[in-house]
Amino acid sequence: MPAAPDVVDITPQAAQVLQRLIAVHGPVMFHQSGGCCDGSAPMCYPQGEFRTGESDVMLGHLLDETPFWISADQYQLWRHTRLTVDVTEGRGSGFSLEAPEGVRFLIRSDLCVI
Repeated sequence: MPAAPDVVDITPQAAQVLQRLIAVHGPVMFHQSGGCCDGSAPMCYPQGEFRTGESDVMLGHLLDETPFWISADQYQLWRHTRLTVDVTEGRGSGFSLEAPEGVRFLIRSDLCVI
């Protein structure tokens, strides 16, 4: 599937966490899947540890170097929104790199007028 327009951003607070993760783990990436509860949270992985393919769409890059992918099915549901990666205190579940930091990434969205 082709790349989507750059419709993903990051808050300054989340950018600070992301920069710390990059300093520790090297280049990272995000993947947003569908699901409920923590299954709908953006997950941060070392680049190369989560394989993307034809069932994923690249939404853009955070901090000019961190790719943000979304599952194609979820993209179809959210294609009219601008996503912003934010961070909040508390530990989410899953294997996202920020979990040991005592924070979790989350998505805030705004409807895009077409």
